[in-house]
Amino acid sequence: MAAMTGDSVEDRILQVRRRDRRFARNAYEFVLDALDRTMVELGRDSQVGASRHVGGRELLEGIREMAADQFGPMASLVFRRWGIRGTSDFGEIVFNLVDAGLLSRRAEDSRFDFVDAFDFDETFGQLYQERLSSISEGTR
Repeated sequence: MAAMTGDSVEDRILQVRRRDRRFARNAYEFVLDALDRTMVELGRDSQVGASRHVGGRELLEGIREMAADQFGPMASLVFRRWGIRGTSDFGEIVFNLVDAGLLSRRAEDSRFDFVDAFDFDETFGQLYQERLSSISEGTR
């Protein structure tokens, strides 16, 4: 993340949402949290400079894992509630955060990195089916 001066993270997210009302405040906070978690999981949290960079697909994988952990089979419903309909919306959120100075980017980073990475209903629906199966197997 880029160094911040002046405004708090919350203030900057509020400014972003004044310009772009598509996504809930929680969506922005979730993306920032998922980025932090992804950096830790990839071992980049202790790196400096360009070696800290997390690409769009890497971030989406972190988002998917964090959503599965936090929301389980309800993740797609939570995302829809926040205004997120597909993985490309996470790209919009990331680039809004870049514009607000909360994240940095490389020249090769693109919104296209976030397009059609995975289907929410399929991904989290599968999680739902797996959990139902484990529950039913455990009761036999």
